[in-house]
Amino acid sequence: MSSKGQVVIPEDIRKKLKLKAGSQFVVLGEDDVVILKAISPPSVGEFNGLIAEVRRQAKAAGLKRSDIAKAITRVRAKK
Repeated sequence: MSSKGQVVIPEDIRKKLKLKAGSQFVVLGEDDVVILKAISPPSVGEFNGLIAEVRRQAKAAGLKRSDIAKAITRVRAKK
């Protein structure tokens, strides 16, 4: 590990996992184990599925658009 905390992932592993410069990771650590989990944004289809599920759950909970707008306004005011 470098003095800046940077870690080199060997080339053969980068190629095998198709990692490129700018790839993003979640880093988990416990005891003497460090796990790097590559993350990527959802595809358009996955994103649409997530939005549909959120809308379904919001409707089931009785949330209205105005409730969401008010919550966003409150959170933005705290910053």
